[in-house]
Amino acid sequence: MTSATAFGTSGALARGLIDAGWSPSAAVTVRILVAAAVLAVPVLLTLRGRWGLVVEHARLVTLYGIGAVAAAQLCYFQAVARMDVGMALLIEYTAPVAIVGWLWLRRGERPSRLTIAGAMVAAVGLVLVLDLVAGGSLDVIGVLWALAAMVGIASYFLLSADDSSGVPPLVLVGGGLVVAGIGLVLAAVVGILPWTSSTDDVVYAVGTVPWWVPLLAIGVIAGAFAYMTGVAAARRLGSRLASFVALTEVLAALVFAAILLDQVPSPLQVLGALAVVGGVVLVKLGEPRPAGEPEAMPAVAGLDADGR
Repeated sequence: MTSATAFGTSGALARGLIDAGWSPSAAVTVRILVAAAVLAVPVLLTLRGRWGLVVEHARLVTLYGIGAVAAAQLCYFQAVARMDVGMALLIEYTAPVAIVGWLWLRRGERPSRLTIAGAMVAAVGLVLVLDLVAGGSLDVIGVLWALAAMVGIASYFLLSADDSSGVPPLVLVGGGLVVAGIGLVLAAVVGILPWTSSTDDVVYAVGTVPWWVPLLAIGVIAGAFAYMTGVAAARRLGSRLASFVALTEVLAALVFAAILLDQVPSPLQVLGALAVVGGVVLVKLGEPRPAGEPEAMPAVAGLDADGR
């Protein structure tokens, strides 16, 4: 929940930067580079010269950096540049449904009827969230970016929960941030990603701040701190339960968007948001608990499999 709350600040902070003249790719690149710099010393202390560990698991670290960090963040920032923060995040957090589908295809873990019902409820909720019933305008490109971010966040939960490699969480996060940062910088240099930045003050509903304040906030709070606590949680809870608890990010993002951007959803969209969250809860409840995975209530309370 701590990780989810920290992540929940990113959309509102980024939207302020984008409105001030920053491109989504520039904002996300600086966020990742700042987070990588913050974690550099702790990562080195954790490795204690064991560089062979990184080389041995270079594929895992690279996949984490490209999918769980770069793709997820970039697509989400592209989405919030075109639509409300809360709406983009609600689409992104249909990721648990994608995880269920992936586990079904990859491991043959067939979803239960309750899981299927939950997916249908979440789908109905998305229709309300996107304001389709009321005839609201739909930014198709924004929705596609949010769906792409959903794939990225699904890979974040799956890769973060995999502790079979023996890679320490801090090393996985730090290495992934470095890979993501280098990849985004190279993409900007060769012209694949547009890069625009500005030193103009950033205007939020609560006031105006210098441009470097939100940049540091999304790098330190919504970057390094959020990823570090998120991986630590996923290692203890598993991908399913971690993605369930992380739904609190939706609530946090809606609150921060209302405070910082004055983005308040309509009553119909609130009903849709509740349906999306409720559908994902049904998806979670309908899935069998793998052998050896801790029970839901102790895990949410912060206990590991041994009850500590």
